Amino acid sequence: MPVSTISSNRAVTFPGAVLQVVNATTSTFAVTNSTTYVDSGLTASITPTASSSKILILVSQNGVYKNAAANSNAVNLRLVKNGTSIGVFAVAAGYTGSLVDNIVCASFNYLDSPATTSALTYKVQFANFTNSGSVFVQANNDISAITLMEIAA
Repeated sequence: MPVSTISSNRAVTFPGAVLQVVNATTSTFAVTNSTTYVDSGLTASITPTASSSKILILVSQNGVYKNAAANSNAVNLRLVKNGTSIGVFAVAAGYTGSLVDNIVCASFNYLDSPATTSALTYKVQFANFTNSGSVFVQANNDISAITLMEIAA
């Protein structure tokens, strides 16, 4: 019985296969008292290998802290891709309505369809829910993490 062989230099990928993973962490303390979003220091970049790929973003923003200086302050968090907001994933995190300290964690998962093979940079930004008091991320040098996974379509 004849045997046939097929050879190829191309790797075979199946839909849903993880093609690459990028992970970044930060424990750098960041603070703001403004309602204008600023960088939390949590950022990662990935270059998709195919324009049909999806990017799964996993965020764990830790040390999200509102201090006792004001009763109405709290933390807003958003995910940004290449300088454009994808969306807010936490509004008034840590809010207590009173003059007490409060520290929380915020997690977020998002499946992006960027349709490109150009480099993508994802980052987390934060702002004060109000203009009173200060809010922090990575308070006590807590470690925050962002993981980017390229998923085959």
